[in-house]
Amino acid sequence: MFRRVRNVLAELTKKVSEVVSYRELTEEDFERVFSEIGVKLIEGDVAYDVVEELREVLKKELVGIKVSRFRASASKEVVARIKEGLLELLERGLCSKDLVRLVSEGPKPYVVVFLGVNGVGKTTTIAKVAYSLKGRGFKVVMVAADTFRAGAQEQLRLHAERLGVPFIMGKYGADPAAVAKDGVIYAEKHGIDAVLIDTAGRMHTDSNLVDELRKVVRVVKPNLKVLVLDALTGNDAVQQSVWFDRAVGVDVVILTKLDADAGGGSALSVILAIGKPIMYVGVGQRYSDLLIYRPNEILNKLLSQ
Repeated sequence: MFRRVRNVLAELTKKVSEVVSYRELTEEDFERVFSEIGVKLIEGDVAYDVVEELREVLKKELVGIKVSRFRASASKEVVARIKEGLLELLERGLCSKDLVRLVSEGPKPYVVVFLGVNGVGKTTTIAKVAYSLKGRGFKVVMVAADTFRAGAQEQLRLHAERLGVPFIMGKYGADPAAVAKDGVIYAEKHGIDAVLIDTAGRMHTDSNLVDELRKVVRVVKPNLKVLVLDALTGNDAVQQSVWFDRAVGVDVVILTKLDADAGGGSALSVILAIGKPIMYVGVGQRYSDLLIYRPNEILNKLLSQ
């Protein structure tokens, strides 16, 4: 994970260390080094805007430093400065509370609507969330409010059966908002702690989808709107975030397939550019492969040797 980006950052560390071992790093030194590094980051699928943001943050951290003439000492100081700059960026995505805590502290039932285009792993993510909540002792119901895509309801029902949690669905072509509301009513009657509602994920430019999602949100009045994004899609994921936020509002994001981006450029771009709190990251296909987003863990993967 993050192999290519990690290699480029290691090269940056080496080149800057070579300079500061002998003299103070000037702005000209930094620009000369970073111009080459920036190209390699872009070639590694890091978005241009993210590269420019990295340039400014790292310039602030590195320009003006001068350390001992011993190379090991120089490298250690440069790594510390780069870590500080990257952590500043990564912490923008911090989410103050995970879903377990929100459900624990929030009203019952706690209603969560999941948004996202087809193919991002939304259904599997909902199952992972249900697994996490059930494992912490909460009662959960899964609701299939995508009543148009063939197989969508069956896929979610299969996960519900495997997890042993209640499942609500409607006939194909039924009003998604009505199905979502049925799920909330079921939860109220049966003392359910959390309602997890799947929604349609047709192309996010579909105007009919906007009306459909807005109606679902208006009818069930969710406590949380979660956007599921595929970390491999880079700038497209960022555009999806903007679109869904404008359409219905997005509270938090879950990033899927973080483990699949060996180079790391696309994933890093999404993390730094979506502008929304990141609650979880998906790192595999097992139900347990849903981790709380922790900037320090991402940072360690970016800078490990």
